[in-house]
Amino acid sequence: MTISSENSASPVATATVDFRTVDLRGQSLTLAGLRAAVPRAQGQTVADAEEKVQDIISSVRQGGFAALGELARRFDGVAQHHPLVPRKALASALEELDPSVRGALEESISRARRFADGQRPRNIEVQLGDGAVVAQNWVPVARVGLYVPGGLAVYPSSVIMNVVPALAAGVQSIALASPPQKEFGGLPHPTILAAAALLGITEVYAIGGAQAIAAFAYGIPATEAGPALEPVDVVTGPGNIFVATAKRLVKGVVGIDSEAGTTEIAILADSTAQPRLVAADLISQAEHDPKAASVLITDSGDLAAAVRAELDRQAAATRHSARVREALSGPQSGVVLVDNLEQGIAACDAYAAEHLEIMTQDAAGVAARIRNAGAIFVGDYSPVSLGDYCAGSNHVLPTSGTAAFSSGLNVTTFLRAIQVVNYSRDALAEVSGHIVSLSGAEDLPAHGDAVTARFS
Repeated sequence: MTISSENSASPVATATVDFRTVDLRGQSLTLAGLRAAVPRAQGQTVADAEEKVQDIISSVRQGGFAALGELARRFDGVAQHHPLVPRKALASALEELDPSVRGALEESISRARRFADGQRPRNIEVQLGDGAVVAQNWVPVARVGLYVPGGLAVYPSSVIMNVVPALAAGVQSIALASPPQKEFGGLPHPTILAAAALLGITEVYAIGGAQAIAAFAYGIPATEAGPALEPVDVVTGPGNIFVATAKRLVKGVVGIDSEAGTTEIAILADSTAQPRLVAADLISQAEHDPKAASVLITDSGDLAAAVRAELDRQAAATRHSARVREALSGPQSGVVLVDNLEQGIAACDAYAAEHLEIMTQDAAGVAARIRNAGAIFVGDYSPVSLGDYCAGSNHVLPTSGTAAFSSGLNVTTFLRAIQVVNYSRDALAEVSGHIVSLSGAEDLPAHGDAVTARFS
């Protein structure tokens, strides 16, 4: 799904959408060439943000809650005594939640739980010989820190997407952080609090951005201001470039899901696609953020022209018109013209979209051929918006091409596979000669001695 660049502002809307064209027709490009050709954001990169984020991480590690308070004042404009949200504020937020929103959240939770429950991998036990057993057991991490952004929109759906798979995995200790909001007395948005309360999460912090990731990774000791924030084992959740950078920098101290940054959608479409639906879906993600990426990949020049016209019409009518137009007119967005479906699939794999919609003949068959995507949405009735809220899938997905090697948030994010080796005396004796031979070949004779000692 996500996410907005927190504290961003959109310029005044222009008359039309400048949806640029990347024409790959008649070219035979390598994977590297395709990756270089497809639209990507320009300007600030993770590397550019690293110095600022490292300063924030160092400040939090050294200054603890005092540093978090100063960062809240600087970035969020709030005075903060301690970032832990009182439980009564969580209860009040749930009590005051609009019934229709509560019903929608409950339906989203129900579907997400059913899908998450089905994801848990089974433990296995393999008997390799008489008395030789190796097992693999999936065990949940002890504690996780879940980040929910709070930029240009409110994301109670991200509370669900983070919490539900952690609960399904069996995690016992869950902490959640979301930026403090000046208009709500320095607490996260009440809808965020209500969603947390609905899921039974009581440890919620009003901390935003890279500082939240640092606090989760390293923990904050208790002070007179309030209790400690204990460090976590895994940090998950989407955010802006600073959040994604912070997750990259703390990886290794804690596990992370992926570097889920500013949202992106790619649509692979042919002449059978409906231009108004293609445009509507491109706009749906563009409204997240001025830096959001919306990309159409097609072998139909007529479709591309019709989609451009629809973008102009629909962008003018949508509520966040200026933001949408800026996103659609940016270097990260545009139409990629290809010779045929084969080149289109190759372009999709090179782009490795966070969200990839397939609007072609035999959409299911085409979807089955895609190798790189965070999530794939098949046909006219599976828009990304469905996945954002009520499909049952998870909307915390890898961005910026990282879907080529990483997965979206799921139950296994919160699990570890522990191997258990259980050999009897006779089973060890059967392979002892092999162990001695291999330990000698590696010039590690003590390894072999550790085995032979058991039979002397």
